[in-house]
Amino acid sequence: MSTAWMYLVVAGLLEVGWALGLKWSDGFDVRNKPVATILTVVALIASFALLAQASKSLPIGTAYAVWTGIGAAGAAVGGMLLLGEPVAPLRVLFLTMLVVAIVGLKFSAGDA
Repeated sequence: MSTAWMYLVVAGLLEVGWALGLKWSDGFDVRNKPVATILTVVALIASFALLAQASKSLPIGTAYAVWTGIGAAGAAVGGMLLLGEPVAPLRVLFLTMLVVAIVGLKFSAGDA
């Protein structure tokens, strides 16, 4: 896996972190949830910075789609596992389809 793809995967995982952090920080409630708010902001900035690095050598459409896909699927799974969100068969099916699409984008991107 190229460095750009590694940056992109880590950026996507950080997106999962900041998406869940939005919930845990109560929407950036610095007074009541300062640690969660700070960690969420740090994850957000790092996620964008790594996406920017990855997009230097990957097509932006592919990079952005993979980044948002990892974030969306990860946040949905995290919500189910950590926040008690519903685990419905159709929801799991469509999340699986999203992951398949992300993998497909990686393999269709060529050597980039």
